[in-house]
Amino acid sequence: MHNSLLVISALGEDRPGLVDGLTRLVADAGCNIEDSRMTVLGGEFAAIVLVSGRWNQLAKLEATLPSLERRLSLTVQTRRTARSRRGGELLPYAVEVVCMDQGGVVHQLSNFFSVREIDIRDLATTTYTAVYTGTPMFSVRMTVDVPARMQIARLREEFMDFCDELNLDAIIEPAKA
Repeated sequence: MHNSLLVISALGEDRPGLVDGLTRLVADAGCNIEDSRMTVLGGEFAAIVLVSGRWNQLAKLEATLPSLERRLSLTVQTRRTARSRRGGELLPYAVEVVCMDQGGVVHQLSNFFSVREIDIRDLATTTYTAVYTGTPMFSVRMTVDVPARMQIARLREEFMDFCDELNLDAIIEPAKA
């Protein structure tokens, strides 16, 4: 039987029990978590979860989400979706960038890939303080889908030149499964 998909996003003040409450609701509806990202940003808990199940199981889950919102003081949104139609013509590459904390880095990186029609599949950033110097630092990790027709050596050279101009320490390499 073909499973349907539902994306759930949840946001609320961080406290113990939020992951348990959300995942319990999914399990009680007979659904399965296929992919998820859950994190704390500032003092807020944020989750985005891809759930699969038969249409009636997803309907049951959707009907119980308002009670979860009230009980855990979360803002919850849902959206039905379909499986990704991305073909085998894309090669996943991991990109890691580290630099002194400065504004606009994510935009500059996303623009670099966008103008080359390279999709960013996943992106995470963090700020931290360098251990010995106390310098504010910024780190970006992303997975990009490079069209197979693209010359990887040329892309890598352009990317490294781009990063050198912005004083970014970077690596681009095939993503590990």
